[in-house]
Amino acid sequence: MTRIPWSRLILLWLAGIDLRITMLAVPPLLPLIHRDLGLDEARVAALLGLPVLLLAAAATLGSMLISRFDARRALVFGLISIAASSALRGVGPSLTMLFLMTFIMGASIAVVQPALPAMVYHWAPAHVGLATAAYTNGFITGEVIAAGLTTKAILPMAGDWPHTLAFWAIFPAITAPLLFLSTPRLNIPEAEGRSQWWPDFGHARTWRLGLTQSGAAIVYFGSNAFFPDYLHATGAARLIPSCLVWLNAGQLPASIAIALFPGWFVGRVRPIQAAAFCAACGLAIFFIPHEWTRLLGAGILGCSSAFAFILNLAFPALLAEKSDDVHRISAGMFTIGYGMGFLMPLIGGAVWDRTGIAAASLAPAALGAMLLLLAPRGLEEQTISLDLRARGEFASTPSSSR
Repeated sequence: MTRIPWSRLILLWLAGIDLRITMLAVPPLLPLIHRDLGLDEARVAALLGLPVLLLAAAATLGSMLISRFDARRALVFGLISIAASSALRGVGPSLTMLFLMTFIMGASIAVVQPALPAMVYHWAPAHVGLATAAYTNGFITGEVIAAGLTTKAILPMAGDWPHTLAFWAIFPAITAPLLFLSTPRLNIPEAEGRSQWWPDFGHARTWRLGLTQSGAAIVYFGSNAFFPDYLHATGAARLIPSCLVWLNAGQLPASIAIALFPGWFVGRVRPIQAAAFCAACGLAIFFIPHEWTRLLGAGILGCSSAFAFILNLAFPALLAEKSDDVHRISAGMFTIGYGMGFLMPLIGGAVWDRTGIAAASLAPAALGAMLLLLAPRGLEEQTISLDLRARGEFASTPSSSR
C-alpha cells in the first residue's frame, strides 16, 4: 500500500481554501459596497459573475503557464497574484479598482485551477480520489468560512469592507511561500516539459468532461443565483438564508464520503449518474411548498452537485497518459464547464423575464442533471483501458514509475 502524502494533501486543501475564500467574501459585503460605490443592479451582477466567467475564459492561460513553468510554480504564482489583487480590491475605494482587481483575481484563480489536478498527478498518483477530495473540500471550506465569518467576525474587526477584503488576502499570501519552501521542484522529463498547452477541443473526452463539469456547475450556480428570487416570488423569503446554508453545507458530506471511500467512487461513471438522479429529485422536492421540503431539496442539490463535481475533477489525472496532458485536459474541461455554468443561469433568468414563471429560472438546474446523466458515458472505459496499459508497461519494465 502506497503511503498517503499527508503534508501534500494539507497543502492542496489550503490552496483549495484560497481559491474560494477571497471570491466568496464579496456577496456578504455587497450592501456596503453598493452603498459606498453606488452600484446599480447590473454592476452588482457583473461583479458577482465576473470571477465565474474568468474561470472559463482564462483556464487556457493557466494551461499555457503550467506548460511554460510547471504546475508547482504556476500554483505559487497564481496564489501570490490572488493575494495581491484581492487585497487591492478596496483601494480608494474606487469602482475602477474594484473591477480591475476582481478581473485579475478571477484570472489568477483560473490559472491555479488547472494546476491542482496536475499537482494531484505529481504528488499523489496512487491516491487521486483522496487528493482531489482534499482540495475540493478546501473549496467548500473556503466558501463556508467566507459566508459565515465575513460580516459576523471580520468586518467588525477590520472596520470597513476594503480592509475586510484585504484580511482574507492573508490566506493565499501565507500558502504561497509555504508551498514554495516546503516542496521540491517537479521532476518533469525534458521531452514532456514546456510542450503542448492548448486544450484538445476536437477530442470527445474533452467534451465529455466539460459537459459533466458544466452539469455540476449549472446545478450549483443556478441554484445559488435563483433560490433567493424564486423564494421571494413564491412568498417564502424567510427561507432564503436557510436554503442557501443547506445548499452550500450539503457539499461537505460529498467531499467527506469520497475522501473516506475513494475506491467506491473515483474513476466510475455510475456514481456521477446517481448524482444526476439525486439532483433531479432534489429539484422536485424543492418545488414542494413546505419549509422542510425546501430545505431538504436545497441540501440534496448541494450534495449531488458537489459529488459529481469532485468525481469529475479526478478524471484528468486518471486519463492522462503523461504529465503535460493533465493541465490540457483540465483547462478544456474548465473552459466548457464554467462557460456553461455562467451562461445557463443567465438564460434561466431571461426565460423568467420572458414568461413570468418563477420556476423557469431553475430550469437550467434540470438541464444540468440531464448533462450529469448523459455526458460522462464512456469515461470509465477510457480509464480502465489506460490502467490496463499502465499495468502492462509496469510488468514489462519493473523499474518504471508513473
